[in-house]
Amino acid sequence: MPIYNVEKYLQRCIESLIHQTYSALQIILVNDGATDHSLAIAEQYAAQDQRIEVYSQPNQGLSAARNTGIQHAMGKYLSFVDADDYLARDFYDTLISAIGDCDYVQFGYRRVTNLGTILLKKVPRHPYQFHSACMRLYRRDVFTQNQLSFPVGMIYEDILFSMDFWATRPTCKMLNYTGYCYRLNHHSTTAQRNRQAEQRLFAALQAKLRHSNQCAHKWLIIYTIIRFIPLIITVLIACHVFPIDIQRIIAITRKKAIYLALFPIEFIIEFTVSIRI
Repeated sequence: MPIYNVEKYLQRCIESLIHQTYSALQIILVNDGATDHSLAIAEQYAAQDQRIEVYSQPNQGLSAARNTGIQHAMGKYLSFVDADDYLARDFYDTLISAIGDCDYVQFGYRRVTNLGTILLKKVPRHPYQFHSACMRLYRRDVFTQNQLSFPVGMIYEDILFSMDFWATRPTCKMLNYTGYCYRLNHHSTTAQRNRQAEQRLFAALQAKLRHSNQCAHKWLIIYTIIRFIPLIITVLIACHVFPIDIQRIIAITRKKAIYLALFPIEFIIEFTVSIRI
């Protein structure tokens, strides 16, 4: 679990880990150069529970911290938890019981406020629905055999990682379970994204898609297009742009499929303007 200036939320997260009904856990906390009291909180829990290991490194970002955790992991399975989220008590019991011989379990989540109010629950409808690395329990040997890691220096690192992971053609067990509590935190790293980092992400995604023939990458494009086509059609009707050049629509959508997945509203506005010109 990466830790960076999350003293407000860290205790709740660690408590949800140490009180799991499945107790045979290796809990790896990676202090990524925190400047608040996060490290002190982590070390206090480590002194009380021998399952907790704390590692510190200069601030390098979420991906680097996760990679450090992967290097120290010793168990049969891997999972990732963000420090401002928390887990239901039966989280690992449920997932480990379900995984069987599959390479990973894909499960859902509940979005909660800081007060614990549940805003929504979402379960997977297909293996490629959730890009977040936290929404899966993995067999660790999938990482070691394929030398998987998270890309350092980018936001939206989960999307790039997911594409590499799916490219290994892993077997999946989907579970109608929402034991991961994703906290709606407007001050998180993702919420504070900047445009320059987004452009680096898009460039990396385009390079991956251009040089890969893996079915997982193709499916990601197909899924994002299908997901937002109804919304696009609605905008087109509202703007009275029919009849239109279908080939032009296809060309625009293919070129910016990843942009569509990440920023649907911005894409639709740009899409509508471009086909009207």
